[in-house]
Amino acid sequence: MITNSNALQILRLLQITSPALPVGAYSYSEGIEYLCSSGVIQTDADLYYWLKREMRFGFVTNEATITLRAHQAMLKNDLVALKYWNSWLSATRETEEVRLASWQMGQSLMKLWAQLDDQQLWRSQSINQILPTAKDNSEGHGCNYAIAFGIVAANLEIDAINTVLGYTHSWVSNLVSAAVRSVPFGQTAGQQVIYRLNADILQSSQLALDRLDSELEWCGWGASLASANHETQYSRLFRS
Repeated sequence: MITNSNALQILRLLQITSPALPVGAYSYSEGIEYLCSSGVIQTDADLYYWLKREMRFGFVTNEATITLRAHQAMLKNDLVALKYWNSWLSATRETEEVRLASWQMGQSLMKLWAQLDDQQLWRSQSINQILPTAKDNSEGHGCNYAIAFGIVAANLEIDAINTVLGYTHSWVSNLVSAAVRSVPFGQTAGQQVIYRLNADILQSSQLALDRLDSELEWCGWGASLASANHETQYSRLFRS
């Protein structure tokens, strides 16, 4: 008999980070497709070093920190903080492609869990209040995926550390999958990249957990330019 008190938390984390989760992540590459077609990423080694640098200097660690902020705000029923961080995240996205991808995935996740766990996940008055904001694009604001992930994780009683680890790992897995389909260099090579990045995922997650609001920063010019160029790429598989 399974007696591990964390077993249910682990199962819930596995579900919300699963590639099978229908939020549309498989259709986005965050510029990876352009990097592959332009020759920047040609091998699994190229991909490894690109993702390693992105986790150190790019935007994903900020996203993980904002996921943590959403998780904390949800536990406190702090709707003001949720709205603030959602607006902050929307304002700091470098390209329209990336912003729209984040909104689409966030709204999909919110809608999915409203249907799957309506008796528990959405029972609080706080969620009932934030859902209209999350779904309303009338003012150019959708619910960002990092915000939705934090909200869902908090309501599923997934702790902060596993929430950040899960978010970062799912980001890596999705971009590796995009690269494997773009180059391609094989599924095994893709899994080797993820395995080699485990230590970097831990380091990036720890940085996200430790960051103060005043320390949010990034330098991802390469990813920004790749995303901007992808918008006008002649032939492509992905939406970003």
